[in-house]
Amino acid sequence: MTVDLGPFLPAVPDAVLERVRGARRVLAVGHENPDADTLGATLGIVAIVEALGGTALPVCTDPVPPLYDFMPGIERFRTDPDVTADYDLLVISDCGSLDRVGAVGVRHAELFARLPRVVLDHHASNGSAAMADWIDPAAAATCEMVMLLAGRLGVGFDGPSGKDLATVLMAGIVMDTATFAHPNATPRTLAVSAALVEAGAPLSDISRRLYRSKPAAQLRLFGRVLDRLESTDDGRILWSTLLDADLEATGTRPAHSEGIIDLLAQADDAEVTILFKEAPDSTTRVSVRTKPGGMDATVLTGAFGGGGHARAAGATVDRPVAEARVLVLAEARRLAADIPAPKAR
Repeated sequence: MTVDLGPFLPAVPDAVLERVRGARRVLAVGHENPDADTLGATLGIVAIVEALGGTALPVCTDPVPPLYDFMPGIERFRTDPDVTADYDLLVISDCGSLDRVGAVGVRHAELFARLPRVVLDHHASNGSAAMADWIDPAAAATCEMVMLLAGRLGVGFDGPSGKDLATVLMAGIVMDTATFAHPNATPRTLAVSAALVEAGAPLSDISRRLYRSKPAAQLRLFGRVLDRLESTDDGRILWSTLLDADLEATGTRPAHSEGIIDLLAQADDAEVTILFKEAPDSTTRVSVRTKPGGMDATVLTGAFGGGGHARAAGATVDRPVAEARVLVLAEARRLAADIPAPKAR
């Protein structure tokens, strides 16, 4: 590999190296409602452990959406650990808080609590501080961190397995940077991505699959949400709502809502964009996007127990969608009032 990642490798904590290097039976877990970053990072951990002579099982509490079928090894995911396995390490990837692993963490609480743990995450709101918890908000994606971990451990990218590893890690970076359009893409992100492309990751194909290829039913779903678009009188706050009835009417699943919030966030004048998603359990999932220099999205979502990044964050509000919308919009208006309005273009 001609791309030199050497200057970036010291960022990997020694405690993380020691635990991953010494593990022989790893339980690798991503977050509920999985996206490409948590899936790619989890599969990356599996590949690293197996390259070092161990075994690993990738687990996600929710089934993997069909959107990610192109990722090599995606069929290996299970919704629960093997209860007969003698795991010696738990690796949790891309979870802004530990409860983001979802119901699988509740079902196997004793196992999760008993195992030595490594947390790999890039969410600024993550407060984990155990010895082997590596939280790096400067990383554009957790997959970026896993690539550096592979480099520190000497895991190569030769042959088909190396290309597969490069592909899943690139998928996570492409998703969390919106194909390098978000301001979270740093020189390190680009260097890591260049190394992955050199290792065989099909960047153009990954970008097309994640951002430029949607079934007609998903486009109809987007249309219903766009038709419900609302904003404050000054246009600084813009929002829409995704209802269960929309999924039923279009024959789609919750996973098909991926990307709607980023489409809404393209509105020129909106400084804060919010998508409210109705959930069957009478809770509401809230996704927030903000413009650089404006409101911190984690401050808004943090008021409701959520977190994420300054420009992209989320929360689950324990209220039906109509009530949650009132509460969240009131807080958004309050926060926006403290931020000077942008100068007219």
